[in-house]
Amino acid sequence: MSGGTRDEKGRWGEAVTADWLRRQGAVILAERWRCRWGEIDLIAEDETFLRFVEVKLRGGGGTASGLEAVDRRKQARLRTTAELYLSEHPTEKQPRFDVAEVYAPHGMERETASIIYIEDAF
Repeated sequence: MSGGTRDEKGRWGEAVTADWLRRQGAVILAERWRCRWGEIDLIAEDETFLRFVEVKLRGGGGTASGLEAVDRRKQARLRTTAELYLSEHPTEKQPRFDVAEVYAPHGMERETASIIYIEDAF
């Protein structure tokens, strides 16, 4: 995917995903929530779930899927980070880990971007 730095592209993919989640009725509680163990791209809630969302931006072509990029090591880091978030923000909602694969074959153009959203990914 061309155009923009890696950080700019990441923020763009997260913004596209946040907008998509809002259209689905979710409320975004945090973006890029960080602690000493890691970062969670998006934290959102709906009526039932507290969603910890890992966003993976793909330009198309032969790259691995976003879900494949969230390996066991990354999953463990996300779980540890989520545990700290939950200790600071208690909730009655069921936590869930989702992965959003944002495909942007024409760069950072929202009109051509598509999202594959995997609920309860791990």
